[in-house]
Amino acid sequence: MGVKGLQGFVDHACPQASMWVNLKEMAKQHQHSHPESPPVLVVDAMACLRSWYTPEAWVHGGQWREYMRSLNTFVDAFSAIDIKLVFFFDGVIEQKKRHVWIKRRLRNNTEIANIFQFIKANGCQPGRNMFCIPSGLATFTRFALKSMGLDTISSLKEADYEIANYARLNGCMAILSQDTDYLIYDTVPYLSVNKLQLGKLTTVMYSRESLCRILCLQQTDLPLLACLLSNDVVPEQAVEGLKQQCLARYLPSDSRARQRKEVVAAVAHYISGISRSHDGLREVERNIQHTSRESLLEVGVRFYLLSGQDSPWLPKSGTPPGTDQHENATGPLQSILQFAKEKHIKAESSTVYKVLNAREVDCSNTLEDELDTELPGQAIVYRPARQCIYGILLTERNGQLGAAKSCPTVKEWFVYPGNRLQQPDLVPALLPELPGGTPDLQTLWLTEGVEVQKLRYCTFLACFGLQDFAEELLPLEPPTAVALCCLLIYVTLQASQICQEDLDAYLAQAVCIRDKPTDHLAQIQVPCVDSRAVHLASLFVRGLSVLVSANSACGFPFKMVDLMPWEVFDGKLFHTKYLQSHNGCTMEDLLEKKDVLLQEFQKLKSLINSICVRKNRSIQSNPRPWVAALENWERPGARGRGGSHHMAQCEQRPHTSPFPSHHQGYQGRYPQPGPANRAQTGRGSRPGRYNRRPQLYPRY
Repeated sequence: MGVKGLQGFVDHACPQASMWVNLKEMAKQHQHSHPESPPVLVVDAMACLRSWYTPEAWVHGGQWREYMRSLNTFVDAFSAIDIKLVFFFDGVIEQKKRHVWIKRRLRNNTEIANIFQFIKANGCQPGRNMFCIPSGLATFTRFALKSMGLDTISSLKEADYEIANYARLNGCMAILSQDTDYLIYDTVPYLSVNKLQLGKLTTVMYSRESLCRILCLQQTDLPLLACLLSNDVVPEQAVEGLKQQCLARYLPSDSRARQRKEVVAAVAHYISGISRSHDGLREVERNIQHTSRESLLEVGVRFYLLSGQDSPWLPKSGTPPGTDQHENATGPLQSILQFAKEKHIKAESSTVYKVLNAREVDCSNTLEDELDTELPGQAIVYRPARQCIYGILLTERNGQLGAAKSCPTVKEWFVYPGNRLQQPDLVPALLPELPGGTPDLQTLWLTEGVEVQKLRYCTFLACFGLQDFAEELLPLEPPTAVALCCLLIYVTLQASQICQEDLDAYLAQAVCIRDKPTDHLAQIQVPCVDSRAVHLASLFVRGLSVLVSANSACGFPFKMVDLMPWEVFDGKLFHTKYLQSHNGCTMEDLLEKKDVLLQEFQKLKSLINSICVRKNRSIQSNPRPWVAALENWERPGARGRGGSHHMAQCEQRPHTSPFPSHHQGYQGRYPQPGPANRAQTGRGSRPGRYNRRPQLYPRY
């Protein structure tokens, strides 16, 4: 969440509220005070994603094996000093925060548009100042940490609240995050992940006690301070007038230049003069601007109260516990919901509990080009599969399929081109086509046996319209090959713009990646960055997250690790295969002159093409002319073993943008992909160096 202006205040105007700490010494002191348990650091994972993603390349869809190494380095550093880590992820978006989520998604759309502008103009990845985390990073990080045997928790409500509450109730050493809400909660110490020096294991600890002493407030006043400064519960426009009044009273007229620095102190000074009571809170409420029928400040203050806490600013009515929509369910439905809830909390499934409990799901921004009307957004491509997943989860009522009088719908908050997120899309659930009908969740989730496992596989395939091809797909080895073929067939069927060169690139990188060490992948250099390849990479990675959701809904026919991107995808490897494929590279070179890889590639490609033809989709060749003349680029196998080569840097050659200066955008609420509309327009300008700050696009 975060409190507006508070981070800047404690960093620059109130240095006494922070101090550098050595985590090894801090752990020793905590162990001495709590000899019965090891020191536990609660990690706000969503706040750490940017610092965890250390690979240099980020625009190509994700350097997933490099990312896994980064995570292992992080974990090992704390294990070496016997600090136990517990990771928390956002599991839901509460309704009172939906408007903030929407605002951030729309802002991110602008940032992503600027990234694609830069790529088209310069032919290389922007500098780190335009960094955007790869699509799906939060989803897959949960499973990455689970695969390492680490405690990973997905929240049932606001994650900040659950983190603060968990840390306090369990006597944890500290919270690692970058969110000033942890200065407001009455919980354990708050440590900065942005200031963390992993090699030295030192960081900055913020002190709410020191902050209160400097501001002449009590700790029970901090929630009101957060509300009057504005946060995700109390919008800035509601309190802006009051903040200006506080400044006018606190500062002489000739000191207005210091307003930004003094606003926190001015608001704190105002609070110190108010009666610390519910009547005092109502007095403050009359001075803010809002149209809500309920007391906005009361809601905001109550939000910061952890289990068993109260506030002098609130009436003694207590805080009603949150409830699930179906908490009073009985019989089979109750056991199903409980199973889904447990899997959700343990971060072992995806989407399922949110669909069952609230019929509402969301998906954040994807690195895709909204001006490229040839390629549809991933949210549109995967909607039919999601509808089948919803059908598996929702069409059963009291043991009867199709008993509902009306088709169940799910509210989807998905970011895609043309969607301003003014309201959710109401997406109907659909039953997948299976002989004998869709199996119930009791069978899929809570029953064992060989026949049930086969049923899970077939139901999974039915989510992607491939149930008729189970005998051809399921015998494939390893299991990642089944998932890979399922995804590539589905994408090819749904997006008619996918051509044979695209399919070859997808498949070749997935086959070649299996035995490549992380260091080899890290050394790959991409000769130029193509915006269409960036879009296709994100489309593939988002598809893996849909496979994960289907696997959860169908009772886990696959091990989750078989669906993870580090098993089948590397962004730079895919980008080079894409450029090679569209450049007319031979199959031998594309498969790095390795006969074993070539045979496997041809086998899988033949199967994919065969199934697509039987589904009335013939995949055509359509090489992109603008990647045909790559200078200074040696094809794989020209030297070194297995194509281990260094590609020319993008700044060594001029880039010709294939994109026209104007595009027709998506039309309507449910956009359909338009025809290809690409013409070569030579810009004749030399791209900037990798870290050069873009001149035409604002930093945001």
